[in-house]
Parts: sequence; structure tokens; C-alpha cells
Amino acid sequence: MVPDGGVRARRYLDDGRGAVVELPAGDVTVGVIRIGETVRRPHQRQSWAVASYLDHLASVGFTIDGSPASPRFLGLDAEGRDTLTFIPGDVAEAVLEPWVLTDALLESVAVLVTALHRASAGFEPVAEPFPAREIAQDPFELVTHLDVTPQNVVVRDGRAIGLVDFDLAGPSTRFTDSVNAAMHWVPLRDPVDLPASSRGLDQLARLKIFADASDWTVAERRSCARFAADRAALSWRRMRLRAESGGGWARLWQEGVGDVIERRRLWLLDRETAIVNTLLSPV
Repeated sequence: MVPDGGVRARRYLDDGRGAVVELPAGDVTVGVIRIGETVRRPHQRQSWAVASYLDHLASVGFTIDGSPASPRFLGLDAEGRDTLTFIPGDVAEAVLEPWVLTDALLESVAVLVTALHRASAGFEPVAEPFPAREIAQDPFELVTHLDVTPQNVVVRDGRAIGLVDFDLAGPSTRFTDSVNAAMHWVPLRDPVDLPASSRGLDQLARLKIFADASDWTVAERRSCARFAADRAALSWRRMRLRAESGGGWARLWQEGVGDVIERRRLWLLDRETAIVNTLLSPV
């Protein structure tokens, strides 16, 4: 690796040997592989900003149990791919297994996200700014992950210990990131759209576990349902715009993701009173 002269100067040099393991493709990012203890990802327009953010997290010691909780950016490899360190552990499949749905893991995800927010405090993307959002830029409180799905959390011994896939990272707020994580992990969606493995979950009880572990304020608990519904409306608009560019976004839209998002919005509004009462209950 070339000595640091800024993330754009960084190169990862290896001998090109080692078994290539294809890693699960994300919703829109394909071509992610593992070679030895490194992960190679296609270089994207936000890659330099993400690399700078990962440098910050490393510099402030974002760790869980003494191990790095986010990848380290090593540089571009000989094929121009982003090269990052591999975080060992378990990651959920697209169809969630029972071990992903325990209350203990849910609570540890909230703790991990809160730790990320503490580590992110003070970082400002000046040298490598993030690309602007297509619609309605979020208020800037901090840079954060914004895509804490079960497929992007590394788990060991039933606890969340790391975050990967920072493709959607950018300026936002703590509460936005936290609610977004809860949306995926509780999960917050119309039960008709839950996979078979998630049916029967007490969604409101799980939301309270997440909120308590995240130390949400009374005001945040009161606003959660309405806030999440508004974010769903914004997500629908962004997804529709991205679908026009083709690729993975278009595929998701064709598969009905817009309908799922709209059903989520309506479900949240319909359950608003029950959600608020649950989140404000003492037990």
C-alpha cells in the first residue's frame, strides 16, 4: 500500500493470488468478492467520500470488543476496485434465519448504531464531500451509515459487532439512521410484506426494545411513527427516481418495492397511536 497522501493516492498492491469468494450481492451493488482477508468492491462515485469516513472511524477507534467495527479502506487494487479489510463473522441471508430475529441481537444492533454515532461525531466531509441526494438532502448532524440492514451487520456469538457496505452513507441525523435501522430490524412494515420467517413477531414490542437500547427521547418516541411514515414517502420518491437510471434500482422497482414502501407508510400511520403508547410504556 502506498503511504497515505489522501485516499485518492492510496493503492493496494498484492500478488494477485488467493481464492476468490463471491460475496452476496446487495440490492444494487454486484461484483463484490473476497480475496484472503480483503473485500473488493466496484469503485463508485461516492467511494472517496466513504473511504475518508472509514479513515475517520478507524482514527477514533470505532471498535466492539476491541475489534474494528467498520472496514478499513486499503486503496484501489490493480483492477481499480475499492479494497477494504474483511470483518469475520456471520451475515444474514436474504431470507432471514431464526438466529437473525432474536431480541438480544436486535438490542445489540441498536447499541452498535449508537456507538457508530458517537464515533462519527465531529467528522465533516470537507476533503471528500458526499454526492448530493437526488431529492431532499437530509439535515446535517453527522455522517452515518443509513443502510443498517440485516445483510450489512456482522454478527458473532449472537451480537452485532460490525457494519459493512457503506455505499449509502452520508450526511444525515442520528434519529434518521436509527429509525431506518429499526425499519429493517424490527421490521417496520405491513405484516403482509413480512417473509414467512418474520411472521408472528411482535413488531411493537421489538420496536420498544430497539428504542430503549437506543435511548430515544420522549419526543423521539412520540414522533417515531409519523417520522418513519414521512421517511417512507421520501424513500418512495427517491426509489422511483433511481429506477429511471436502470440497473438494480429498476429491477427493484419492477419487483414492487414501491408498493411495499407505500404499504409501510400507511401501516405506520394506521398504527401511530399504538406505536406511541408502546414506546412510552414503562415496561
